[in-house]
Amino acid sequence: MNETPLLNLITDFVDDFRQPAILWQALVIVACLALSWLLVRQLRAFLHQRAEAAAVPATPETLQRTDSFIRILTPVLAAMLLGIAQHFLAKFQSVNLLSIAIPLCTSMALVRFGFYVLRRIFARHGDISPTMLLLEKIFTVVVWAGMALYITGLWPDLHAFLEGIVVPLGRNKVSVAAILQAAISVAVLLVLAMWAGTSLDERLMKMQGLHTSLRVVLSRMGRAVLILVSVLVSLSLVGIDLTVLSVFGGAFGVALGFGLQKIAANFVSGFIILLDRSLTIGDMITVGQFTGKVTQINTRYTVLLGGDGVESIVPNEMLISGGVQNMSLSNRMVWLSTAVSVGYETDIDAIFPLLEAATAKVPRVSQSNPPSATLVRFGADGLDVQIGFWIADPENGTGGVKSNVNRAIWRTLQEHKVTVPFPQRELRIVGTPPAPLAGAAEGESAPSGTQP
Repeated sequence: MNETPLLNLITDFVDDFRQPAILWQALVIVACLALSWLLVRQLRAFLHQRAEAAAVPATPETLQRTDSFIRILTPVLAAMLLGIAQHFLAKFQSVNLLSIAIPLCTSMALVRFGFYVLRRIFARHGDISPTMLLLEKIFTVVVWAGMALYITGLWPDLHAFLEGIVVPLGRNKVSVAAILQAAISVAVLLVLAMWAGTSLDERLMKMQGLHTSLRVVLSRMGRAVLILVSVLVSLSLVGIDLTVLSVFGGAFGVALGFGLQKIAANFVSGFIILLDRSLTIGDMITVGQFTGKVTQINTRYTVLLGGDGVESIVPNEMLISGGVQNMSLSNRMVWLSTAVSVGYETDIDAIFPLLEAATAKVPRVSQSNPPSATLVRFGADGLDVQIGFWIADPENGTGGVKSNVNRAIWRTLQEHKVTVPFPQRELRIVGTPPAPLAGAAEGESAPSGTQP
């Protein structure tokens, strides 16, 4: 093992700079970087032209994701071209500068690939949180520190030092190097499994031939299987016997029976909802005091988006054990109604067709099931009329369409001079004599015994 790797590296650089061969290495590095940049630029232009010429144009999010992935190819191609150049140039001269340029390009590719994977998993909608930025900075520091140790030749010494530090774990003793290797293996495979699960989820959601619930089930199960396999593979790679997980499984079963019953019930209920297709994303439902559009069906809870923009998180167990009103399970048509009072002198047979025609002109009112007006009761102040109508998009709310229907009815009543009565009451105070009649003739005296 080299005892002074950093000193030897500096000596090799000094020797190279004293020779004209350093210019050839510099020219090769510049040429490889320029060629890789030109190739990637041409590839980006080709993919953008292909996306614009497609029958279904690509979304800006898809194009941005493609550009992010293409950025990884620039250092990858540069490292490959430098490796080929190093192979041929090493036959004629020293290539110490190329030996450093290749790991640097590899590190850049690894950092960009890490950024791409992390943002695909944790920032799918473009929202990059401060925690995400901190994680990217930590990843960058770790990669460049590891590459610096590799270039300077200090990596074997650091590995030997970590192997010498032993941590007792029960009856066994494990080195710090083995612990770090296990942690890195689990983290890398877990991130790759989550990345694969995210890609599977996006691919399944684009398959219009499958039912929405079936796509969600396959996505959830696929992600769970990928994560489980990644953990098992990473544990086996670091030499951990998988039979020890039986003890953990028993302990988990006891904890599940005592303290995690609700979580397990919600988890199982989520898969039951997705499999029996009683609810799908986009349905308008009412459960308990919550009403809204189903936007997410997760393994533990379901998200309802109300008409006022408020999102309600409903545990899946409530959707299984309680009653649920689904406005769009088998038929999306929903019946609504509004009421109005008209005067007793109104011709009901003439006004009903006018109210129905005015309601039918409202945009969201169904034309296949025309509105209908009915006489509900003989009220104290007038005739109570109810106008019922159907809509086919309950997920868009009912307040707006009711308001439009009421406005159309009011305009119709005004156009045809139809009286809308309102309550009129005579108030008398107990213990005071009644007021004289308003219709009494001028000059007529009030009855005897009354005050003017």
